[in-house]
Amino acid sequence: MRSNIPNSVIGAVASVIAAYYYSHSTLNSLFMESGAPGDVPPGNCEAKCAAWLRRCNEDRSVDPLVILGHVIQKFMDQEPSDWQPAIEQGQRRIRESLSKNQLAYQVNGFVTLAGASLAAKTLADYLSSGDFASIEAEFDRAIKQLDRDPHAAITAASSIIEALCKTYIETFDLVTPASQSIGPVWRVVQVHLGLNPDSTLRDDQKRVLQGLASIVDGVGAYRTHIGSAHGRGLNPPQIAIPEARLAVNAAHSLVLFVMELWHTAQTPTNSFQRTAFGRC
Repeated sequence: MRSNIPNSVIGAVASVIAAYYYSHSTLNSLFMESGAPGDVPPGNCEAKCAAWLRRCNEDRSVDPLVILGHVIQKFMDQEPSDWQPAIEQGQRRIRESLSKNQLAYQVNGFVTLAGASLAAKTLADYLSSGDFASIEAEFDRAIKQLDRDPHAAITAASSIIEALCKTYIETFDLVTPASQSIGPVWRVVQVHLGLNPDSTLRDDQKRVLQGLASIVDGVGAYRTHIGSAHGRGLNPPQIAIPEARLAVNAAHSLVLFVMELWHTAQTPTNSFQRTAFGRC
């Protein structure tokens, strides 16, 4: 069912997004790439954002919440940092505005009715409960973005790996690294994972897992250099769709591998051993 963007959400989003990008050309590109209808509205950055979002409500040929999700995705999916406190404040303001209107933002640019479906759950919920179907759905969304926006697909895949590692660390009460970017959190999980108890297969599995460690490094590096989470600038590096597809599919294999080990274990201690894998 089609839902309009509430006025209070339009106000919050227009204020936050206009202040963050502070560029007419960037905002024009952002809204046009997101599918917002019509010509560029007049006015300053904030007025322009608000007018374009209101126009989405008026144009029956588009879904306003879909456009809204695309518009705020790059801002909402990035990691806040101590040196940019305005990002976290802006994300909180948008989330609170959505929440007051019974809406919720989900990673990868989805604005949904709060609590209406599994989509309103967080990635952490899916991962900790062993909800494979929902994780598959998250990767399906990333795959569907490839043709339209391979940069955003890379960001989505990296975000799922990060969520997996952080949730795993919390579940097993492991020591959280000082840096919670994808590489350090993966290394904590890697140390905790057990190897195949059969000595004949252990070295083989170790080589496979070393490859998975390279996948994490590669996806994380892609995200840093070309992903949508950190901003793209005027001339971002380009990635071919097959390259992005390889990264997303590799991340998918890694996440399912860890989830299957995790959720087939009877207890954390009898299936996960602290072994030499951490020295791969």
